[in-house]
Amino acid sequence: MCLTGVDYFSTLGYQPGIAFLAAGVLSPLATLVLVALTLGGALPVYRKIAALSPHGQGSISLLEQLLPRWRGKALVLILLGFAATDFVITITLSAADATEHIIHNPFAPAWLDQPVLLTLLLLTGLGAVFLKGFREAIGFAVVIVVGYLACNAIVLCVELWNVASHPELFSKWRLDLFATHGHPLRMAGLAFFLFPKLALGLSGFETGVAVMPLVAGDAGDTEAEPRGRIRNTGRLLTTAAVLMSVLLLASSVATTLSIPAEAFAEGGEARGRALAYLAHRDLGLWFGTVYDLLTIAILWFAGASALAGLLTLIPKYLPRYGMAPDWVRATRPLVLIILGVTFLVTILFKADVEAQGGAYATGVLVLMTSAALAATIHALQHRGWVWGFGVITLVFVYTTLLNIYERPEGLKIASTFILAIVVASLTSRVLRSTELRITTVRLDETAVSFLTSLTAPTVRIIANRPDSGLESEYAGKWREARSSHNLESLGNVLFLEVQTGDASEFVDDELDVAGVQVGPYRVLRCKSPAVPNAIAALLLHVRNMTGRVPHAYFGWTEGNPIAYLLKFMALGEGDTAPVTREVLRQIEPDPHWRPRIHLG
Repeated sequence: MCLTGVDYFSTLGYQPGIAFLAAGVLSPLATLVLVALTLGGALPVYRKIAALSPHGQGSISLLEQLLPRWRGKALVLILLGFAATDFVITITLSAADATEHIIHNPFAPAWLDQPVLLTLLLLTGLGAVFLKGFREAIGFAVVIVVGYLACNAIVLCVELWNVASHPELFSKWRLDLFATHGHPLRMAGLAFFLFPKLALGLSGFETGVAVMPLVAGDAGDTEAEPRGRIRNTGRLLTTAAVLMSVLLLASSVATTLSIPAEAFAEGGEARGRALAYLAHRDLGLWFGTVYDLLTIAILWFAGASALAGLLTLIPKYLPRYGMAPDWVRATRPLVLIILGVTFLVTILFKADVEAQGGAYATGVLVLMTSAALAATIHALQHRGWVWGFGVITLVFVYTTLLNIYERPEGLKIASTFILAIVVASLTSRVLRSTELRITTVRLDETAVSFLTSLTAPTVRIIANRPDSGLESEYAGKWREARSSHNLESLGNVLFLEVQTGDASEFVDDELDVAGVQVGPYRVLRCKSPAVPNAIAALLLHVRNMTGRVPHAYFGWTEGNPIAYLLKFMALGEGDTAPVTREVLRQIEPDPHWRPRIHLG
């Protein structure tokens, strides 16, 4: 919970101030709407997501399964763009707010007033933690969260006691509220309308699901049914949501009633650090400094859970799609890439917390909307709580669209992340297209008997595009091969057919090959996402099995080579012969031991 909480609870460092700037004296009511949606909307949705994706895949994986082939991959890339926006901005915004607390502490020297440089140093320190090993840092997260929550509890108890002891504060707030907004129904409507501006207080649920593999389960848990892990994750999410809801509501009341409005203005002492302002003002400089130190620590370490989320999500999808190199699965190189992106974002936004708020809220809300949609679709398919999840989805859709309308810069930033991911992914897919991809080839008994019955010194394989499967088809192909390649005997010849599978898939770990006798013709049949790669894998397997270098025969392909390249990338087939040879060349450096490719 503390690992998730360094992101979730750290929003107390800036959420009360953002709430007041957005809603003014209506802030407590707007926060009440936020709390209601947290407990009645986000929490049920993510408890369901945790049950459906107990290995940390999250809603992205569930939605991927709903759309076949490239449409599912495209949806994943878009959602990964929003997830990257959420997590990257979490890292940079939290570090920037930690910098604000450092600079505005009374004991901080004037020379520290370098927001961008100080934020970059904090980000470097965060990256160093992950490069050393993140699991060792989880204990550090527990210490930070417990200390931070304890200090917040002290501050809020003091401030709420002060409000209770001075009824005139509540009376003044009530008069201001009615004078500004009039009828209670109007207040309720406006509070709901203003809720999207407070959406930062919903962060933490996505990372709570992403770190599920770290949650302990029961001794009887299996990989397929980790019931204990699911139950304990539900408890984690519920405990964090209830605790955060209490803190958000209390902080909103305390800051709205106890801090003068001018303190929230540009350059004001409470700007971006409302609770820290109260800690210094009412509990003294030393307690305030301790509060600042813990706030700085949790804001700095809030990026840890976001970074953990990215390190979980990216390796689950992009390498499997062929849209990132395999080394992306390694933690350290990926940490360095993410760190470089956070440096760029920090410099572009000049370490300004408010300037990044729109992008942060957009990323959070889109991921929550996708989670609610996934839960709704699952409920529809399994006769679950459809209406409940459906209403929650509509609320999140409304919130997301309103946030994008009022703060379009968030969508622009998210679109930049999406474009970067799509371009990098497609580039990687092109560069990796000639990898072998297949690790295991399995032949059935008939296919094995075909190979063992070949007595000639050369194994000859004729590639044939699957068509009718009738004897006349192979007879025509055999006549064509005899004429083009001067083949004489059918005794040492096998036909090979590869049916195209889901071309959007990149890795096909196992290739199952079946042998079929069609009249006098012996045919090997298999199915694979990429035809040339499957042929190359089978040729290498035949070579290793028989100890003889096989010869494969292809016909010339008529047409534009660029068009065939695009067809291969999208559909898994194209100008098969040259791609097959290139795959073989990369796998087998010795040309004498490399299967031969013939064109004619």
